[in-house]
Amino acid sequence: MVDIKGYNFREIVIRDSYNRRALQFKNQIITYLRKFGLTEDDVEIPLEGITIRKAQASASWYMWEEHLFFSYNRSTKFVENLAMVAQVIKHFLNLLDKEEITQEEFLKLFAEDKDVVKQRKEARETLGVEEDSTDFETIHQNYKKLSKELHPDMPNGNTERFKRINTAHKILKKELS
Repeated sequence: MVDIKGYNFREIVIRDSYNRRALQFKNQIITYLRKFGLTEDDVEIPLEGITIRKAQASASWYMWEEHLFFSYNRSTKFVENLAMVAQVIKHFLNLLDKEEITQEEFLKLFAEDKDVVKQRKEARETLGVEEDSTDFETIHQNYKKLSKELHPDMPNGNTERFKRINTAHKILKKELS
């Protein structure tokens, strides 16, 4: 089980038909969003050419004049990451449909800047972790080390770099919590 946005989800393991299944998960996400009046043109779900390799899966869409985004990168295969994206989006859309969460709560869970993928990559670089790192404990340890070193009150302090480190930590905390 994996905790995503305060809910537990079963990790999905895919053992065959990777490319076909990735396309099925993409189509499922689009179908879920259609129930809320979105069209395929409102949704962007990039597919990897080789869906068995490790790569981040993401979906972005426009709803209620907001850019919404969700990505997942903790599984060992792109297709499994995309399956998790589909599962999470379906779950929260069902909660929204049953009025168990409000539109505002839904927006808070998924609202992101349009360039969130780039921001996350830069945040990982700033904190000195691997580009595809999803281990928040390691990210947090690097953050603590750098923030102590660069704090404005320290001899080698640097206010601008300290601010960038704090921003990077917030971006990754939101992604991985």
